[in-house]
Amino acid sequence: MAVTSLDATLEAVPARPKTAAGAFPDLALRGLRKSFGGVEILCGVDLEIAKGRSVALIGANGSGKSTLMRCCLRLLDPDGGTIRLLGSDITKLNGRALRRLRARVGFVFQRHNLVPRLSVLSNVLHGAQARRGGPSTWFQGLARTEDREEAMHCLDLVGLADQAAKRADTLSGGQSQRVAIARALMQRPHMVFADEPVASLDPAAGEDVMALFANLMQDQNVTLFFTSHHLNHALDFADHLIALQSGRKVLDGVSAGQNLATLKSIYQ
Repeated sequence: MAVTSLDATLEAVPARPKTAAGAFPDLALRGLRKSFGGVEILCGVDLEIAKGRSVALIGANGSGKSTLMRCCLRLLDPDGGTIRLLGSDITKLNGRALRRLRARVGFVFQRHNLVPRLSVLSNVLHGAQARRGGPSTWFQGLARTEDREEAMHCLDLVGLADQAAKRADTLSGGQSQRVAIARALMQRPHMVFADEPVASLDPAAGEDVMALFANLMQDQNVTLFFTSHHLNHALDFADHLIALQSGRKVLDGVSAGQNLATLKSIYQ
């Protein structure tokens, strides 16, 4: 529920269901703080995300969304608080232990970050690097048969198996993001973070890709945590909403029962 002065304007939402007895939430933040140049960007944020949930993080530019996501993976070190990711306190991990935990998490960015001159299939194979290094995960011609078959399956899931041999730089924006999703699936992730995953796409392509993305995560029982400025996407593709305003959590509740007009007040 809302926890600041926006209580008066945001609709009441049902309390978050508790995680199953004895189970850790996939992500739990307690008192997360981060500052840049003396300016506090995250001001003691608490949240929990249970296994299998699809959760949207919303808020205006500068509210701290991307900073929060990067802190969750220790791409940025927080100034205070704790972060439990997949049962481990990531703030206490370094080196191999940190890499091992990150290997269990997929990340889909606004920019697709494909290798342009390589084939679509080779780009998807790169997802296997999270669990195994070496040349067999660099190029499709060097890949093990079982890895190549798994990568083709991931491409089939996003509807691009027929594009496997094409160079990545020949694809449309929507196709490129589908390949990025297939690459994330190739990691066999337990959880996927996505920072504005369809921001670079036109509205029609963005709608298609976001629907595909959310449905695939649900089908695979993979926890999804995504940021979005598209409030309709947050309502349609997340079962839970978390909102930040000036680095503070102002909404934490189920998406059912929320409406667009109410959510827009967060951006004022």
